[in-house]
Amino acid sequence: MKSQIAKLVARALDVLVRDGVLDAGQRCEPVIERTRDASHGDFATNAAMVNVKAAGMKPRDLAQKIVDALPQSPQVEKVEIAGPGFINFYLTADAYHSVVPEIIRLAHDYGRSDLGKGKKVQVEFVSANPTGPLHVGHGRGAAYGAVVADLLQAVGFEVHREYYVNDAGRQMNILAASVWLRYLELAGEELDFPSNGYKGDYVWDIAATLHREHGDEYRFSADEVFQGIPTDEPRGGDKEKHIDALIERCKVLLGDNRYRYVFELALNTILDDIRDDLEKFGVIYQEWYSERSLVESGAVNKAIERLRKSGYLYEEKGALWFRSTEFGDEKDRVVVRDNGQTTYFASDIAYHMDKLERGFDRVIDVWGADHHGYVPRVKAALTALGDDADKLDVLLVQFAILYRNGEKLAMSTRSGEFVTLRQLRKEVGRDAARFFYVMRKCEQHLDFDLDLAKSQSSDNPVYYVQYAHARICAVLRQGAEKGLELEPGTGDTHLDRLTEAHELNLLKTLSRYPEVVEAAALNEEPHQLTHYLRELANDLHTYYNAHQFLVDDEALRDARIKLILATREVLRNGLNLIGVSAPETM
Repeated sequence: MKSQIAKLVARALDVLVRDGVLDAGQRCEPVIERTRDASHGDFATNAAMVNVKAAGMKPRDLAQKIVDALPQSPQVEKVEIAGPGFINFYLTADAYHSVVPEIIRLAHDYGRSDLGKGKKVQVEFVSANPTGPLHVGHGRGAAYGAVVADLLQAVGFEVHREYYVNDAGRQMNILAASVWLRYLELAGEELDFPSNGYKGDYVWDIAATLHREHGDEYRFSADEVFQGIPTDEPRGGDKEKHIDALIERCKVLLGDNRYRYVFELALNTILDDIRDDLEKFGVIYQEWYSERSLVESGAVNKAIERLRKSGYLYEEKGALWFRSTEFGDEKDRVVVRDNGQTTYFASDIAYHMDKLERGFDRVIDVWGADHHGYVPRVKAALTALGDDADKLDVLLVQFAILYRNGEKLAMSTRSGEFVTLRQLRKEVGRDAARFFYVMRKCEQHLDFDLDLAKSQSSDNPVYYVQYAHARICAVLRQGAEKGLELEPGTGDTHLDRLTEAHELNLLKTLSRYPEVVEAAALNEEPHQLTHYLRELANDLHTYYNAHQFLVDDEALRDARIKLILATREVLRNGLNLIGVSAPETM
């Protein structure tokens, strides 16, 4: 409906350009928006005010010329000029009635568009280090990234969903060492587990697999393992030096092949677990991109050489540094350490270089809010490479804080004290988790009330929306049981009988759905859709409580059934975009 008004205004401006009233070179595109006050009509535009320069006349005078040039439309009842030059459009009742057959005809495609024109967009999200199970913090990024991707696809973009697997680097080595040390304990060795190691139960599980399948083949005495190792933090030492020394000892004692086996066992076990968790959460990727592949393919070296040739690298104390301060960073950053090892940052530069080389028109990264300072660093590197850093859009997701019985749940990933995504899904269900995760802007903190998410009440937003869908299905079942004909055609017959205030409110809300999908997609704000669905559900529940649908008057019954069928379709479409089911019974 908004698009129809936009077309009318555009055609009027075309007429004024043709007639020499507007300078085509200075013409500005107007904003079309719904009015907040019904007394000001249904839609308003600032077309006159933004084009006064192009016309060289007062806004209200130009507004009148635009109104005079507007094509006739059966959907527009009247047009008025208000205030300094706004043009207000008042729609006919038939304009809103026409939404119902359109929804029924388009069904699943209602709300979808070709706005994106097939432009290629890559959305990379979650990308948690495979050093442990996904926790509830990762869950929010998973739900948010998945819905952003689905929304963009719904409005015509070609979307590529990607998970960046950090399968190289220090954290993975810490995990491998942690698994081996737990294995030694299972083999009968007594040792002080490093304070900086991974302590979750999942580490014991992987170590148990190693011990069960290989017995004492990987066993060394604790004295031999810890010989010459720097003191750990609890005893006054440096925990970082302690764990790094243990990693090196692990590599020396096990040798390349056995160390690589422990490393791969830990990586693949956790990665398989992550894949399984995400699939059951309704998150599917087109690609799982390996960090190690960047090194093996030579992409990291390629990125470093490009930076070197552009003059943004220098050597100091045996290390190679990127001049990120020239782009506003607080300090320069190391890309190659003094031991010849490339840094995680170097891999990240290569990864983003590769994204743009793959031909994406736009690249979206969904990161945790703690990566805020990392964003300008990556953009700086892209600029230094000669790439267009504006193609990269980084969306920062705040942590989700869980509450049970009004009390905050403690979270510590390194110690293993955290609620996993799997536990959350089993406790509240996938639907509630997906819906709750995207109810707020990504940059806002999210308080996740577990008790509310499980409740079957109108206070639970996902239950409230799903119940609206189920209620409509119940009406259709009741009609079928009574032998009533409830399969109306897709035409607009009898819709003029929809005159009640509740019906008009519902019609207006249904007409907004395509606009909401478009705005939620372009602004990367899934919460706009959840808010809309709650509003639509409220309109349906209010209508349901005030009126009967299966009335004796066949024409009125036909109109009302068409209206709730259209409502059911929009509820289903919206829930589907969020990854939430639309149950027929509750």
